Amino acid sequence: MQEMIEAVRTAWQAAWDRGDVGALDAVLHPEYVRESTGSLRVIDTAQYKQDIVEVRAAFPDLATEIDSLVIDADGTRAAIFWHSSGTFTNELQGVPATGRRVQTRGSNMITLRDGLIVHERVTWDHTELLADLGIPSLRSAFEAGDIDPIVDVPGGVTPFEALKGFNRQFITGVTVVTAADEDGRPRGLAANSYASVSLEPPLVLVCVQKTSSTYPALFRSTHLGINIMSNEQRDVVGVFASKASDKFAELDWHAGPDGSPLIDGSAASIEAEIKERFQAKTHTVFIAKVTHAEIAEIAPMVYKAGRFFDGAALTEL
Repeated sequence: MQEMIEAVRTAWQAAWDRGDVGALDAVLHPEYVRESTGSLRVIDTAQYKQDIVEVRAAFPDLATEIDSLVIDADGTRAAIFWHSSGTFTNELQGVPATGRRVQTRGSNMITLRDGLIVHERVTWDHTELLADLGIPSLRSAFEAGDIDPIVDVPGGVTPFEALKGFNRQFITGVTVVTAADEDGRPRGLAANSYASVSLEPPLVLVCVQKTSSTYPALFRSTHLGINIMSNEQRDVVGVFASKASDKFAELDWHAGPDGSPLIDGSAASIEAEIKERFQAKTHTVFIAKVTHAEIAEIAPMVYKAGRFFDGAALTEL
């Protein structure tokens, strides 16, 4: 029994602490399956090894300590209790590195067959690691399974088309979300997925696509700016919808108290401290606490179905 315990401990530390994932072949059964109790993700040996490679690439200084490893008397069940620490140095699953150090822990309930691990039920995976870093996931955004068609729409369109059509009927303002990058340079993108969460405390929400060139700087920043575009800024919106490398080159702007770029001529601008970052597959939802606000006597721009309208010409119904 002690020989089995040492074999598992040796393979575990070789794989997780040194990246020698081949060492796992000595203790994993050919039919090995690993199941996460948090994300409900189920993977095989190849996927497990790939997970280790990805985590170690993101946390090069990762160090793991097994607190306890016990096997029952008949050698069919075992449990591992462990803790790890490391520095978030490189990107992980599309999440930009923050340079923060993390301490995480978990437990693995193991089923053995022929002296090898055939099944593990674990409390920890990529999702839990990011949560320990303060980057939780909106789990509903990662649920697997087929999507039922929406049948109450003429033409039997797909759920994607139906939701897109629904969104096009929603009238919003136009915002430019900004942040300063690591070198203090202004970055920004146009967005209409802004919402006020509460007045007390003063919280706002903005949803940003991970493929945006501004996303890495915004994710690493402690603060962000949100600028509501005015009727006089149609050309500004065009700049932020473009692929221009320096979108602030021809713009007048000033820094908020905490460094966020605030665009001159906006109908209103706020600076807010980022409090939460929720992963939602293709997007990240930022929750931020407003720390500074500027309001101008200029009518805002209005957006609907890909077109922009004069916010000053609104008439009451």
